[in-house]
Amino acid sequence: MYNTPITCLNIPNMLQTFGHQHHHLHEDLFFSRRCIWVNGPVIVGAGPSGLAVAAGLKQQGVPFIVLERANCIASLWQNRTYDRLKLHLPKQFCQLPSFPFPEDFPEYPTKYQFINYLESYAEHFNINPHFNEAVQSAKYDETFGLWRVKTVSTSASNPVEVEYICRWLVVATGENAEKVVPDFKGLKEFSGPVTHACDYKSGESCQGKSVLVVGCGNSGMEVSLDLCNHNAHPSMVVRSSVHVLPREVLGKSTFELAVTLIKWCPLWMVDKILLVLARLILGNVERYGLKRPSLGPLELKNIAGKTPVLDSGALSKIRSRDIKVVPGIKRFAPGRVELVNGENMQIDSVILATGYRSNVPSWLKDNDFFSEDGIPKNPFPNGWKGKAGLYAVGFTRRGLSGASLDAISVALDIAKRWKEETKQTRKSVTGQHRRCIHIFRAIEN
Repeated sequence: MYNTPITCLNIPNMLQTFGHQHHHLHEDLFFSRRCIWVNGPVIVGAGPSGLAVAAGLKQQGVPFIVLERANCIASLWQNRTYDRLKLHLPKQFCQLPSFPFPEDFPEYPTKYQFINYLESYAEHFNINPHFNEAVQSAKYDETFGLWRVKTVSTSASNPVEVEYICRWLVVATGENAEKVVPDFKGLKEFSGPVTHACDYKSGESCQGKSVLVVGCGNSGMEVSLDLCNHNAHPSMVVRSSVHVLPREVLGKSTFELAVTLIKWCPLWMVDKILLVLARLILGNVERYGLKRPSLGPLELKNIAGKTPVLDSGALSKIRSRDIKVVPGIKRFAPGRVELVNGENMQIDSVILATGYRSNVPSWLKDNDFFSEDGIPKNPFPNGWKGKAGLYAVGFTRRGLSGASLDAISVALDIAKRWKEETKQTRKSVTGQHRRCIHIFRAIEN
């Protein structure tokens, strides 16, 4: 069996596996409510990153389990995205390893097409995550050289606690596990509804209303555009500088152009080219209140992980003043907001397009691989492997293409180690079996 519940009956078998140096076992390792030995890695997260690692391990014949706190794969896409969302990059840069998008999909698939693709991916590789299991803690046990992953069920009325024991742990919860909600002065006193972008579906219910959208990234721009399309009156808060690039240049994806240029030119030169093209196609966006950062778009992405906005129609609404650009927030009051420039605005509701963050620090204990903000300390492409069988996928700040590259590296590395250890264990068991036969024959004689 790949994943074996640990009981008194199979402790001797596990002693063989762990080696004779581990005779003195902690009682709590085996006698907690339910304890499962995983003959392979535990993957935390069933989003695109976790699925990509699982598929790679399947191809290598390595057993594993995938733990997912939600009730479905890719819960961010299924439960926390707005209806009009499409992939911001062409599909060839977003497909997972060993399974291309269907040819009839458009260049920029909708969120529903992407979810359909991910479900087909899981089905194709026969990946069956353990849903509704939230990881409470994961800790490396130095005594045994094993990971101890504690979970609690999120579906049952009586939560069931389970502890998984494994040699390898793959963190695939990604950069967007938890929503970020800034603490604005007076927000609790604001009388209207306050929604994070992850809970926003469409502007249908906002028709004719004044909506403050806080944030000017891709989500803030798209939510503002969607509100416009539903005849609402959005005002978008731009607190800091932002790069806005055309999604396409002469019919070619801007991202694809950047990928091509980076092969031949230094990064600073590619940034210069992109900014010149953006100025030619979009004009001077600073006069609409969208101040450009001093660093170029690719350099800023590399250093701070801040993604440039790829315009999908919001800029024309900003030009026509259908989307009003406003500066930072000073404070909220009942039914209104005061901005840092002293302006007071009457508003009906607030949508916080304030982004997401990693939740790794809340459950991964005693590790120095991840920084305080839950991102691996080593930058791409060296952030996928830590010590003691710890791996990370989906933290590259390079989207799905970066996650796919890391997933391939992780799957191959674990497969190599798993095969080596399986081989050693078989030799060890065979040797013990021979000694038993030898002793039995000596007794017979």
